[in-house]
Amino acid sequence: MNSQDKNVTNAQIRETVRTGYAAIATGQQSCCSGSGCCGSVDPTQLAKAVGYEAESLANLPDGANMGLSCGNPVAIAALQEGQIVLDLGSGGGFDVFQAGEKVKASGRVIGVDMTPEMLAKSRRNIEHYRQHTGLDNVEFRLGEIEYLPVPDASVDVVLSNCVINLSPDKPQVWREVFRVLKPGGKVSVSDLALLKPLPENIREMAAALVGCVAGAVLVDDTRAMLGKIGFTTIALTPKRGYVRNMQEWNDPLYKQIAEALPKGEEIADYVVSLDIEARK
Repeated sequence: MNSQDKNVTNAQIRETVRTGYAAIATGQQSCCSGSGCCGSVDPTQLAKAVGYEAESLANLPDGANMGLSCGNPVAIAALQEGQIVLDLGSGGGFDVFQAGEKVKASGRVIGVDMTPEMLAKSRRNIEHYRQHTGLDNVEFRLGEIEYLPVPDASVDVVLSNCVINLSPDKPQVWREVFRVLKPGGKVSVSDLALLKPLPENIREMAAALVGCVAGAVLVDDTRAMLGKIGFTTIALTPKRGYVRNMQEWNDPLYKQIAEALPKGEEIADYVVSLDIEARK
């Protein structure tokens, strides 16, 4: 494949993802249809299962939690008052609003999303957040995570929740993360990753791509990417529980994938939720 063909393919992948998440944002398609990192389970139930506290979830604006999480990067980050935080693929503001309460008035949280419909949704939620918390410390910017609309060395912490796996150019995403972090800044990401390569027929499933599975890469490849770019103190923690929960809750996407796997194998043999921590 030449560079032009690769660029066309990357553009097509981004458009597939953008279209799928625009439909989720506008309610034309539910994440419970197998088009997002979620399933036929209540978003609150899913969020609690991956580690979010009930009190924090109850304080969120309506619609901020769309069940698109596969982990809890806010908890991993252990955010401190006054930090500048960037959330990649911020959606309806789910992690942004929770992070904003932790960094308080002296801190700031910036959400970046490439889907205008998601951006409109999150911006509408800001007023509720201000009224509930008394804070005016969050904002949302339109942009692709491969080309972040954020200055060099301006961010203390980068968060992301089940989004980087959707990018067709993950090394470029990690280079951008490294660029925007201050020296000593840290990465706290939850993502989907592979313990071993997926069968070809699953990688080609468009629903799996938008559902964050087909775009996932090997855990070892993630470690290699981070190290090559210059990150240090890299800690990768695979968790099989998320995927097994999705199967138990009869998520249609995961059911479709399970049916396509070789006999005797389960999705958790291939796919895990991965906590990613590293420093610049």
